Amino acid sequence: MTLAYIPSPSHGVVYLGPIPLRGYAFCIIIGVFIAVWLGNKRWIARGGRSGTVADIAVWAVPFGLVGGRLYHVITDYELYFSPGRDWVDAFKIWEGGLGIWGAIALGAVGAWIGCRRRGIPLPAYADAIAPGIALAQAMGRWGNWFNQELYGKPTHLPWALKITSTADGRVPGLYHPTFLYESLWCIGVALLVIWADRKFKLGHGRAFALYVAAYCVGRFWIEYMRVDDAHHILGLRLNDWTAMIVFLLAVLYIVVSAKKRPGREEVVEPGAGDDGEAGAGAEGEGAEADASAEAGTVVAGAEVGKGSGESDGEASVGGEAVTVVEAATEAKAKAEPEAEGADQGPEGSPAKDEAAGEAKKAAKS
Repeated sequence: MTLAYIPSPSHGVVYLGPIPLRGYAFCIIIGVFIAVWLGNKRWIARGGRSGTVADIAVWAVPFGLVGGRLYHVITDYELYFSPGRDWVDAFKIWEGGLGIWGAIALGAVGAWIGCRRRGIPLPAYADAIAPGIALAQAMGRWGNWFNQELYGKPTHLPWALKITSTADGRVPGLYHPTFLYESLWCIGVALLVIWADRKFKLGHGRAFALYVAAYCVGRFWIEYMRVDDAHHILGLRLNDWTAMIVFLLAVLYIVVSAKKRPGREEVVEPGAGDDGEAGAGAEGEGAEADASAEAGTVVAGAEVGKGSGESDGEASVGGEAVTVVEAATEAKAKAEPEAEGADQGPEGSPAKDEAAGEAKKAAKS
């Protein structure tokens, strides 16, 4: 007798009056919010504007949903177009069935459109949102739990998933919770990308490529455990072949990109730093003025300290010197306008001679 297992929900949908609230849809929506939230934080840290990630997601998310559904329908067409099936079910996305490969591919097209409209490089945007996409996948996989689908081979492990539904040929029993395995794997992928991006300053799409490569590794062995119907090629499920091919392409991109475009983009969003630069300039000027005032205070303090440390005679001489300098400065300032007025009269006039005399006397003092 199995003492521990993961129970499946008795219902995947709850009705609020006539409005159905589906667990699968909620998982997808929450995943999108997580991706946009984390992507926005990373985009701002890279020098972009707040809100840009959400604006581009308006294009990327619908394209991604359509792409994910198309991939699922094309690769499992017999579920919708074989005898006895209703092709209208192909549009019922809330019942499950999104292929991540199609979602990423067509979602990238939507992101490219949004980036192009704002003059933003797509690789930089992809790097910012990569960990968020992984976390969105981690959340989205719980939608399979609500629908009691995409589980693995039979097992009696303490964390086995108990399937109770008999719909679509399901056999009630205990199975590997592949949805949980993939959810945990995606969380690990997100943490890996965040760590690698901080340590190696990944740029030009390499953080996104790392996410793709790492996800493919996990998807390969998790896909191999699943028992749902799928097309097989040379003994492997179609998604296993897809994972291998995409993994090789992602690794190849990382290697080639690192050689051709090393480092990270200096500017990810044109004009994003204009306001900040202006503020920084004003702050810099204020800081410079404060520094000058502070330097003057330090010098004055040093002079006072010097005078207090010397003998009374030296202090007296220092004070007398200061008085003479002040007197000379005052006399010079008074003499200059009088001298200018005297220059306008005939040479050798009394006013000019008197002004010149006072200036010489002040200078000698």
